[in-house]
Amino acid sequence: MSYRDNTIVMIMAGGKGSRLGPLTCHRSKPSVPFGGRYRIIDFVLSNFVNSGYRRVYVLTQYMASSLIKHLNRNWHLSGIGEFVEVVPAQMRRGEHWYLGTADAVFQNLNLVRDSRAEHVAVFGGDHIYKIAVEQMEERHASSGADLTIAAFPVPIDEAHQFGVIQIDAEGRVVGFQEKPKDPTPIPGRPDMALVSMGNYFFKNDVLQDELRRDAALADSAHDFGKNIIPAMVAAGRRVFIYDFGTNKIPGDPAHARPYWRDVGTMDSYYMANMELRSVQPTLNLYNRRWRIRTAQRDYPPARFVQDEGGPSSEVVDCLVCEGSIVQSARIRESIIGYDCFVHSGAVVDQSLLLSGCDVGAGAQLRKVMADKNCIISAGARIGVDPEQDRERFPFITESGVVVLPKGTRVPAEGPIELAWDIADLLESDHATMSEMRALEGKYTVSRRDRHSYESAGHRYRAPQQ
Repeated sequence: MSYRDNTIVMIMAGGKGSRLGPLTCHRSKPSVPFGGRYRIIDFVLSNFVNSGYRRVYVLTQYMASSLIKHLNRNWHLSGIGEFVEVVPAQMRRGEHWYLGTADAVFQNLNLVRDSRAEHVAVFGGDHIYKIAVEQMEERHASSGADLTIAAFPVPIDEAHQFGVIQIDAEGRVVGFQEKPKDPTPIPGRPDMALVSMGNYFFKNDVLQDELRRDAALADSAHDFGKNIIPAMVAAGRRVFIYDFGTNKIPGDPAHARPYWRDVGTMDSYYMANMELRSVQPTLNLYNRRWRIRTAQRDYPPARFVQDEGGPSSEVVDCLVCEGSIVQSARIRESIIGYDCFVHSGAVVDQSLLLSGCDVGAGAQLRKVMADKNCIISAGARIGVDPEQDRERFPFITESGVVVLPKGTRVPAEGPIELAWDIADLLESDHATMSEMRALEGKYTVSRRDRHSYESAGHRYRAPQQ
């Protein structure tokens, strides 16, 4: 029996992703679209399925409807005893939702106990990366570890966002700092720190013992990074790292570099998407031996058409997804999601359009991130005049990317119109309310008959030649 046959997987997919506020006011972070046609959750699930794991639980909590719909419709395993199963928060251990990552597993300890598995994989569902998981479990088993943590070096000025690890010569963890203000650098590399990726392999019995111990502590945050791991290290448990940099993906070139992105902020999410359309992307989506699985949609191929007597479409360094139409428009260094329409004379530069968006004739977009079903009117200009943008748009990232919430309508002039269902959420969400208040009176809200889930693309017939 291989390791993976005696292992269960717990995917932590209940996170809110507050720093992605305009995108997560109505969905959890793992269900945020990525790369034009995927969702963030698809990457961790593809890693496990590609690695041969077939018993997978997905623990959900915040704004889970979109995520559950995606999983139920698209993630089915056909073998006996094989499953990707959604586990909503059930309050099995008290009258409260999940208090932390460790509490999420503790509240579902019956699944861990009843599985009789030797090992338990606990992985996050909100990062973008590829990993051949069985290589990490082989390291876990061969070292006799109670816990193995996937680890990766990051620049020291970014390390405060993660759990920072100190190890001995054998890779055993001797220190752990959860999101420290002053991270400890890697010895001999003062510009880098070794951090936890939030992915773990536990011995089953050890995990159960540690979760029960932690649950009894009234002052605990019941979190793996803040509580479980430091306590295990202090108690002398066998905690080791797995060097993510040694992982080899079948089918990737020998020189391929390991890829992992947290995408926890709007700018990091934007940059990770933009990396996909580079000439030589670090994240290879075209490896036939390591497919990233997602929804299979009945859309026709992307279409590029020329107006009669007009210029041809110009598309450079872009990804354009199925069902989308580009009509005598110029698109550079951008990702166009499925079921979009870019009309004649429009210019789209360094932008990310999620599905169902419509860009009107002659519109100009530069460094724009548009959630699903946004409508950009003919002649509208976004990202061209920063001062004007600050007067019109509530959400602009530190690097100057204009973010349009789902279903936003942008006229050529005057206030933007937010879809009423999204406006309600943005105005009440602590992650976005301050930006909304700052522009109060400078945007309008649609009538109740226009909902954010209505695709803009369906309003138009395919152009005639």
